[in-house]
Amino acid sequence: MKILECVPNFSEGRDRNKIDAIADALQKVSGVRLLDICADPDHNRTVFTFIGSPEDIEKGAAAACDKALELIDMREQQGVHPRIGAVDVVPFIPLKNAVMADAVRTAHRFGRAFAQRNGLPVYFYGEAALVEERRELPHVRKGGYEALEKRMKDTKWAPDEGSRALNERSGATAVGARDFLVAYNINLASSDLEVARKIAETIRFSSGGMKHVKAIGVPLKSRGIVQVSMNLTNFRETPVKAVFDRVKAEASRCGVQVLESELIGLIPEEALKDVTPQHLMLRDFSEDRIIERHL
Repeated sequence: MKILECVPNFSEGRDRNKIDAIADALQKVSGVRLLDICADPDHNRTVFTFIGSPEDIEKGAAAACDKALELIDMREQQGVHPRIGAVDVVPFIPLKNAVMADAVRTAHRFGRAFAQRNGLPVYFYGEAALVEERRELPHVRKGGYEALEKRMKDTKWAPDEGSRALNERSGATAVGARDFLVAYNINLASSDLEVARKIAETIRFSSGGMKHVKAIGVPLKSRGIVQVSMNLTNFRETPVKAVFDRVKAEASRCGVQVLESELIGLIPEEALKDVTPQHLMLRDFSEDRIIERHL
């Protein structure tokens, strides 16, 4: 059987009742296995990780995302993470016996039906992109929810599916297909946001840093610290260990220590092949965070 992974990001990380309601809607779908829920109050964002056949994954994503739209109002939502909508991003990833074409087909089917059913704009990104300029997710989310209405008036940024008018309550959704990425954050023993931003600028590829690294510096006000928040889009070419060691070195140059690091969602076993969780100072790590343990 072909297995896909889906990792939707919802713009709610503080209200546990809403998060649990979304999880309940998902778990009522036969054939879907919910593997992880990662909620963060400062990012005000929750990431679900679940797996199943392409058909079951599509049904599960529809159930979870429809419920999220019922519960999340973007007119009231604030958080440090970039986002364009209540259901911000819905990526599909090929796993066991599946190939990228399976993920792309599922993304397109889900995105079109989701847009039509809910009357909101959908953009396709990654391998599912229909427009080359939308392949990179940061390009799709540039300016965030606050800039969405003005941006959508530009014919170059008309949505791929759904309404061309802003749904103020729900915003827009980016639906994509991609390879496995590692969502990885490093928390610093400091409250100096400029330090986190400087490190992020130094290491991210778009600023001349490490290949396949996307990074921003954000404050975690609930803890009084700052974070370098990253997506590692190719852990084989740019290993997690190399990223951790670089951030640690850059922090040291700024007179700051690394407090800990954390995974958002799951990680492939191969990404930990040459490093231990202890070296990475991984917070709350267990074997269940390795995707292969669930296949």
